[in-house]
Amino acid sequence: MTTTIDQSFIDHFQADVHQAYQRMGSKLRNTVRVKNAIRGATTVFQKVGKGTATTKARHGKVPVMNVDHEAVRCDLRDYYAGDWVDALDELKINHDEKMVLANAGAYALGRKTDELIINALVGADDVVPDNTEGMTLDKVMMAFEGLGDRDVPDDGQRYAIVGWKQWSELLLIDEFSRSDYIGDEDLPWKGTQAKRWLGTLWMPHSGLPVASGIRSCFWYHRTAIGHAIGSDVQSDITWHGDHAAHFVNNSMSQGAALIDGDGVVCLKAQE
Repeated sequence: MTTTIDQSFIDHFQADVHQAYQRMGSKLRNTVRVKNAIRGATTVFQKVGKGTATTKARHGKVPVMNVDHEAVRCDLRDYYAGDWVDALDELKINHDEKMVLANAGAYALGRKTDELIINALVGADDVVPDNTEGMTLDKVMMAFEGLGDRDVPDDGQRYAIVGWKQWSELLLIDEFSRSDYIGDEDLPWKGTQAKRWLGTLWMPHSGLPVASGIRSCFWYHRTAIGHAIGSDVQSDITWHGDHAAHFVNNSMSQGAALIDGDGVVCLKAQE
């Protein structure tokens, strides 16, 4: 057994991990603001307030909006997902154990990415109470009105994530699931488990927080949450002679922060 691994194999393995992470690792990464290649342990996202248009006198100066700017800090943390592949075990199995670990590591890091984003969503102040009920049309309309009252843009960049129990309850709502209301193209029964409704992409997620039987679901605008990436998912494989095994390590450095609480509403639902 040599003490090194062919470099081309390492490059191929790293590419497989990255592709697995992009394909199935994280469901929420593409629904928020993203900053790549961060240098250092922290970064900031800019939160810009609302401007007001006014008139001016003829030949007078154009009035300044004096839009508020606020820097929101986001801390990055390092995360690892690794495991051993015994050299002799590889002779006894008929599948590529390294690829199995590549996928497992990518999925683990993907779940951590979603966890960071969900933890940032938890900081929102607007909460639709559970009222001892599950996900109902009344709750959805209450949240919809809240986003509208706060002038959250209805520009196709709104997202809603709910638990699987709440997804099942939404399927029982005619306005959500019947073609008479939404047309045949937006039915939730076709393709992947995600659909567009009320100008929002809705999707189920298994990682939403639950406490005392109450699930927290979230409806938000892309710009309300920031996701910072210091180091994207990468992999390393090393041979350890004292273990007679390869150690497969996947790692990343990421963080997430709530930028604008006005762009997030939490819907509580009883399970």
